[in-house]
Amino acid sequence: MVKKFEFQIEQDFHKTRLDDFLFATFPSLSKMYLRDLLKSEKCEVNGYTGNAGMVLKTNDFIEIEVDTDRETAMMPQKIPLEIIFEDKQIIIINKPAGMLVHPTHREKNGTLLNGLAFYLNPKSETPPDPKSDIRHPKSSPVRPGLVHRLDKQTSGLILAAKTQRALRILSNHFKRKLVEKKYLAWVEGTVGEDRGRIEAPIGRYADEKRWDIKTDGKMGITNYLVRKRFSDKTLLEMEPVTGRTNQLRIHCSHIGHPIIGDERYGGRSFSRMCLHAAGLGFFHPSTNEKVLFETDLPKEMDFGEDVG
Repeated sequence: MVKKFEFQIEQDFHKTRLDDFLFATFPSLSKMYLRDLLKSEKCEVNGYTGNAGMVLKTNDFIEIEVDTDRETAMMPQKIPLEIIFEDKQIIIINKPAGMLVHPTHREKNGTLLNGLAFYLNPKSETPPDPKSDIRHPKSSPVRPGLVHRLDKQTSGLILAAKTQRALRILSNHFKRKLVEKKYLAWVEGTVGEDRGRIEAPIGRYADEKRWDIKTDGKMGITNYLVRKRFSDKTLLEMEPVTGRTNQLRIHCSHIGHPIIGDERYGGRSFSRMCLHAAGLGFFHPSTNEKVLFETDLPKEMDFGEDVG
C-alpha cells in the first residue's frame, strides 16, 4: 500500500543530505528503493522535486510517497541476542561474528534487525518487570533503527535506536564524529611500534568490485595501540578516526599486518575474522550525558598466553 508521509526537518537534521535523512527515517526500507523513489520524483521538499544530494535546512517540509508493503527488512524472527544495555530510547547488542546486521537481496533472514524486530515487538504482552522501566506494549510497535553498521564477520557492540527522535539525534552525532569507537584485532606478525597512526587513502576498484588503498581515494586515518605481542601475532586496539569502507582491514594489510582470518586482505585462514568492536562511547539521546560501553574479546579470539 502506497502511503504519503510528511515531515518537517528539526535541528538535528540541519545540513543533512536528503537521501541520508530518508535512510535514517525509513531504516526498514532498502537504500536502493529509497533512491529509486527520489529518481522517480516521488519526494518533494518545500513543494519542489527533491534529489538525493539536496542539503536540508531546519523547518524544510518534506512529502514522500512510500510503498509500505516493501517494508520486509524487519521480518520478526526469534534469534538469540546478547543485550548489553536497553532503556526506552536505545538498545545495545553484542553481535556475534557471522551475523548480518540487516537483510540484503540475497539474505533476508537471520539478521540482527530480524531478531530486534521480534524482541521489541512480542506477539503477546508479558507481565512487566517491576524493577524495569522498559515496556514493549503490543499496541505500539517499535521499529529499531540502526545507527551504524558492522561487517558480517566482525563481532561486537552495535547501537540501535528505539524511537525516531533517538535515531535522528544519534545519526547526527555519528555524522559529526562525536562517537568514540574502539576495536580489538589480532593481526599477523609482530607489530614493532607500541602505538602508531595509519594514514592512507581508500577507494573502490570498480572492475574488481573491491575496496583497497587507492591514490585517488578518500583519506582514511586509523590510530592503534599494541595491547599484546606473541611470536606470530599481535593484539591491536584500534580507533578509526575516519569511517571508510573496510578501513581497519585495509589499513592493517597496508602496514603488513593483515587481520587473522581476513583472507581477502592477506590474513591466514581461521574460523572467523579476528576483529571485534569492543568499545562504544556516545552522548545519550535523552540526557546528553556521555556513556561508555565495553565488551571483552569473544572466546574464539582469546588465544591465552604465547606458546611460540
